[in-house]
Amino acid sequence: MDLAADRLKVRRTDFYLWRLIATALSFLFFGLGGIVLRVLIFPVISLLPGDHIVRRKRVRAVIRLAFHMHVQFMYRTGVLTFEVVGAERLGRPGQLVVANHPSLIDVVLLGSQMRDANCIVKQSLWRNPCMRGPVHAAEYISNSGSPEMLEEAADVLREGQTLIVFPEGTRTTPGKTPVFHRGAAAIAMRGAKIVTPVFISVTPSTLTKAEPWYRIPDRRFHVRLRVGADIDPARFSAEGPMPIASRRLNDHLHHLYAKEFASP
Repeated sequence: MDLAADRLKVRRTDFYLWRLIATALSFLFFGLGGIVLRVLIFPVISLLPGDHIVRRKRVRAVIRLAFHMHVQFMYRTGVLTFEVVGAERLGRPGQLVVANHPSLIDVVLLGSQMRDANCIVKQSLWRNPCMRGPVHAAEYISNSGSPEMLEEAADVLREGQTLIVFPEGTRTTPGKTPVFHRGAAAIAMRGAKIVTPVFISVTPSTLTKAEPWYRIPDRRFHVRLRVGADIDPARFSAEGPMPIASRRLNDHLHHLYAKEFASP
């Protein structure tokens, strides 16, 4: 009885009901925002002077601003708190940004830190009525897993774009060490000048693959995004042919993330 009373007291003192409402509003505004961008904003951008690359940069800058506003909404309504360490090292030409994926919000928070970045996104977003406009206008890459997708991703890195990849392909299982598919390492070995790991933690765990949006934690959650040390993919090239080099790089990433999220 005392434990139940204590839990109720925690929820009341941290505005549980308000955070539930604000979380629902966050999802609503995110979906409506995607539609507004597709219907109103991007058509105007397409009419502005400039070549294809200039228009693409404008689209990505608008998406970055929308992400920033969304994070600020969740912060100012008391849904979350956050911190970002090392953001100034993101967004460099030919940089492959690799991140773990503990919740839905980390995608938005990471995207809000880079003005002009490409991203590999899951195929379902290309059919989503709210998101298909932004992902198409920004020329993001569909995660088909095909050899053609790997080459397309490598090409954007060779062109000097920044590319964001979540190598797990889905959200991390709470309490588990991230397990990366080898695709990100293969892309890095093909075209990246530098690989930069980003470590994302969400405490307490929320918005995971196994949890519906309305199962919010007893207190507002905290998102921490830390940019790790750069990795030169060329150092793995000497270890053998492309498949072996990719495997070595992938193993190195696994080691970094296992060390970062090891239990104290």
